Amino acid sequence: MSHDQKMPDIKQIQALIPHRYPFLLVDKVIAIDYEKRTIIATKNVSINEPFFQGHFPSQPIMPGVLIIEAMAQAGGVLTQLTLGRDAQSKLFYMVKVDKARFTKQVVPGDVLEMHVEIKRVIRNMAVYDCVAKVDGEVVACAEVLCAGTRE
Repeated sequence: MSHDQKMPDIKQIQALIPHRYPFLLVDKVIAIDYEKRTIIATKNVSINEPFFQGHFPSQPIMPGVLIIEAMAQAGGVLTQLTLGRDAQSKLFYMVKVDKARFTKQVVPGDVLEMHVEIKRVIRNMAVYDCVAKVDGEVVACAEVLCAGTRE
């Protein structure tokens, strides 16, 4: 992965995808490889996340659907960077999730690391191969299909 170019900061991430607090789940991009169409992005999981109030108050665990959403958002950042577009371009929607697996709980204090690769692009759709890790250990994986609105 290329580390020599400047990685997008949070303001640039917000310029690339339309998500905002409390639903922006990508804090930082740490690596991008345009040739291999891959990205590594992180989400700092804090006890202050609104979902921890109810999931679960006595044992806070990040919901699996939000881990998948975080991986899809990282894929969105990658797609926008690859295509040279911004959040004002067409929106992409998650339309299918396959092969989702959760192997370890994500809890406050964890840094969720999303490893996403664009597997293929078909017309206005992209298939992402996604793996989420905490401290180098896989916590979740999924294949995500996102479709863009027609321009």
